[in-house]
Amino acid sequence: MGSKIHVGVSGLGLPIRLLLTAGQVADVTQAESLLQGIAAQVVIADKGYDRDKLVKVIGAKGAEAVIPSKKNRKIQRPYDADGSKDRNLVQRFFSQVKQYRRVATRDEKTVRNFLAFVHVASIMNLLR
Repeated sequence: MGSKIHVGVSGLGLPIRLLLTAGQVADVTQAESLLQGIAAQVVIADKGYDRDKLVKVIGAKGAEAVIPSKKNRKIQRPYDADGSKDRNLVQRFFSQVKQYRRVATRDEKTVRNFLAFVHVASIMNLLR
């Protein structure tokens, strides 16, 4: 019944791409769409994005995947733990966007209108 915002941010915490899906959709399913057409040297994500296929896609783009392995993974993949600390850029972006009540409470009935207000909130943060 809800919706989920998927976002890719730059190294400065600025939004690069925004996607909106149903609330039950897993984050990792939208990762390739977020990365499509974006040149990056490093892709940082949380454990929810720990999939071999995604790591291969990132490597094929010439970027380094900084994604911690899940605990239940039999073979733990090495990653840059210091670089992984920059994952908070996404959390800070969501914190800034949710300062706008229409985004935080999801008052809009249509997906199109809600995504439009997320874009407006993102632009307002860019203008600060």
